[in-house]
Amino acid sequence: MLSRQFVRENPDTVRAAIENKGVDGVDLDAILDMDEEWRELKAKGDELRHERNEVSDRIGELKQEGKDEEAEEAIERSQELKDELQDVEDRADELKAELDAAMLEVPNVPDESVPLGEDESDNVEDHRWGFDDLRDLPDDVIPHYDLGEELDILDFERGAKVTGGGFQFVKGEGARLEHALIQFMLDVHREQDYVDVFPPIPVNSTSMEGTGQLPKFAEDAYRIGKDQDSDYEDDDLWLCPTAEVPVTNMYRDEILLDDDLPIKHQAYTPNFRREAGEHGTETRGYVRVHQFNKVELVNFVRPDESDDRLQELVREAEEVLERLGLPYRRLHMCTGDMGFAQAKKYDIEVWAPGDDMEDGPEVGGRWLEVSSASNFQDFQARRAGLRYRPERHESAEYIHTLNASGLAVPRVLVAIMEYYQNDDGTVTIPEPLQPYMNGQEHIEGHEPVGESAVGAGDRE
Repeated sequence: MLSRQFVRENPDTVRAAIENKGVDGVDLDAILDMDEEWRELKAKGDELRHERNEVSDRIGELKQEGKDEEAEEAIERSQELKDELQDVEDRADELKAELDAAMLEVPNVPDESVPLGEDESDNVEDHRWGFDDLRDLPDDVIPHYDLGEELDILDFERGAKVTGGGFQFVKGEGARLEHALIQFMLDVHREQDYVDVFPPIPVNSTSMEGTGQLPKFAEDAYRIGKDQDSDYEDDDLWLCPTAEVPVTNMYRDEILLDDDLPIKHQAYTPNFRREAGEHGTETRGYVRVHQFNKVELVNFVRPDESDDRLQELVREAEEVLERLGLPYRRLHMCTGDMGFAQAKKYDIEVWAPGDDMEDGPEVGGRWLEVSSASNFQDFQARRAGLRYRPERHESAEYIHTLNASGLAVPRVLVAIMEYYQNDDGTVTIPEPLQPYMNGQEHIEGHEPVGESAVGAGDRE
């Protein structure tokens, strides 16, 4: 979150951030009024406390002087001050709770270098890779959702049966390819000096608040509910929407040392999120699903190093696509499309040639976001109490946090299925992944099982 002092001293900047990010429901004037009243109450409390101390000292002096009547009056005054102070402190505590809750709704202020814009149409493409030497593709590239069913490596119908819409089975060679992608990504990032962590998948509300998922995005997350007939208390847990949440909160309410920084962690997790999207191609298949695998990169750095680290973080994520030979582009996100908590953000989008979309590249196909690389500056650190001590004798300061997907696995799998598709309907496995699949070079699929696989004329 932003500091109250920053909001107090820069109301126009904060007001512009709220407007430019399109955040609704934030009453900045009410926040400023609450902050002013809270500070007045704190000052009033200090005055009452000082007067009460003076009266208490006076009571002892009056008793020593034998002035019992005046001492009784002073005792009555001390009690009045105590009661008045209690009322002031109670109101200050109540107001602080309201103020803290309101501050959680205030978005981060965009960095000065962020393009001003209203929506995704105002994002700025600043890099494109891989389009100068595209591989030969079939005349008609089969979309991954049709090809996945033909090869029997993706099963959306049975996933919906078992859980619901937006869930799926990845089977056979598809499952092996997904495992290969995860291990390949982890190995690439180990070369980049990332330290692996395997975090818990359920996370509590405090952790969700720390990274900014709560309260803003509660409707997008999956809450672990309590059975009404159960004797167990509510665990206050959410299914992990991204490894950013548990990994960032690893050091919550701790003070790190300067020698500890920078910290670079990577984590593979399954993630659970209610993905929104328009009906049709956008939500069809393995692109917008509610459970997906991802390798997440999380960085903790000194404040003066975070902008440079963001550029390096982007390159670390892009390296995965370049090693796989998958064409992609990079977008500098504008204010209206960058997110609630970010100060600066880049999106990396891989090219999938199976569907022609309105916002696709000139050569057809569509863009699939596989990574968002973000610098939160000290926004998350303030929410989660993440600090470091520059020198052992100096006061602790808030660190800067960054993260990026390295990468989102399903969409990379989709891009491979479509970009490495062959005329005969097989899929060439990118060379860097072949060692993870025992040297296998192609996905040829296998025969489906069950009555649904039998031709209509052959069924009894």
